[in-house]
Amino acid sequence: MTSQSHNPATGELIGTSPEHDEAETNLTTLTINGEQRQVDVPTDMPLLWVLRDVLGLTGTKFGCGIAQCGACTVHLAGQPVRSCLLPVGAIGARAITTIEGVGATANGAKVQKAWLDLEVIQCGYCQSGQIMSATALLDAIPRPDDADIDAAMAGNICRCGTYVRIRQAIKNAAAEA
Repeated sequence: MTSQSHNPATGELIGTSPEHDEAETNLTTLTINGEQRQVDVPTDMPLLWVLRDVLGLTGTKFGCGIAQCGACTVHLAGQPVRSCLLPVGAIGARAITTIEGVGATANGAKVQKAWLDLEVIQCGYCQSGQIMSATALLDAIPRPDDADIDAAMAGNICRCGTYVRIRQAIKNAAAEA
């Protein structure tokens, strides 16, 4: 069904041509936190909205919508990515790990424990993205120095300013045997 409305600026009828119809949907199988999940969504729908609105995995947060704040960070085939701009049709067979599943990994569990031990969280909104980026860092560099931490965490914004505790939590997690 095509919805119709008028462009207030031109008076032109919009929503009557194919380019205004619903986006093409596709039954897609995603591997999320080790489980196969099928979704029937538009191929251009950002992964963030598939996770939150379709699958009910609300730990991944919407922050800026332009992949600049890091709140929406998930792992795609082990790499940190911003899910707010990643179309679900571009994922293919690559595995997705969210904040709900990262604690099942060795480094994810160490990072989460360090976060709690140091009481990193203040308001908490950005923390799922922070934890995902920190875990990816430790997966890539088991003993990061300050420059490694700065580079890995540069795309994650914390409005509460808990950067000192974040850095120390990463160091503590790296020191865990």
